[in-house]
Amino acid sequence: MNAQLGCSILAILAYHKIGDPPRSNSPNRWYIPKATFRDHLRYLSSSAWEVISVDALLRALAGSESLPQRAALLTFDDGYKSLLDTASSCLRQFGFPSVAFIPTQFVGGYNDFDGGREPKEAICSWDDLRELERHGCSIQSHGVRHLSMSSLGQEAQEEELVSSKRTIESELGKSVEVFSYPYGRVSEDRPAVSELLKRVGYQAACLFGGGVTALPVKNAYYLPRVDLYPHSDLAKLLVS
Repeated sequence: MNAQLGCSILAILAYHKIGDPPRSNSPNRWYIPKATFRDHLRYLSSSAWEVISVDALLRALAGSESLPQRAALLTFDDGYKSLLDTASSCLRQFGFPSVAFIPTQFVGGYNDFDGGREPKEAICSWDDLRELERHGCSIQSHGVRHLSMSSLGQEAQEEELVSSKRTIESELGKSVEVFSYPYGRVSEDRPAVSELLKRVGYQAACLFGGGVTALPVKNAYYLPRVDLYPHSDLAKLLVS
């Protein structure tokens, strides 16, 4: 699956939590201050980068549409409540679409998948996710239990992919075609994972990290992302 040559560079930006960590905790690499996030959006708005929707990316990967010369896709892992409470208003201010990857077992709950290693944070409810969809944030899959694909056998991998896709589609009445690997980890047999993703109905999948990528991509099921932290210099990271 190759993107058309109309776009030379693709930057998929990877965020988690927008805002400040709870006061009882020290600074945390997964929390990006609202002001910093807005600066990122301001940079994209004033630079040569054009923010695209996930649908535009999928059309390009399918070969039916070209993308801008420098295309950026804004993605958020885990579906934290801060996406709705903080990030969404910033995105609407700039008119930018986005993507949120959701582990379905934790919708309406908390980030128990962190095993206490991270501050306890609320995850969006289904109603929250519907609101995000209305504001241009496409809800896609992050599995069911937020488990590393590298730790699962093929049957368990398929269950994570199929069940999460089916649940989101049922709750939100939309197609789910993109997957984000929890923790960015993939099993060693990448061809088998690619075939499984394709067979169960996904068109693309995102890693965590790897930076910008030149198009056309070699494999749409291993799209690199630009991982972002509180002190990340977005302009430097996007230099190809």
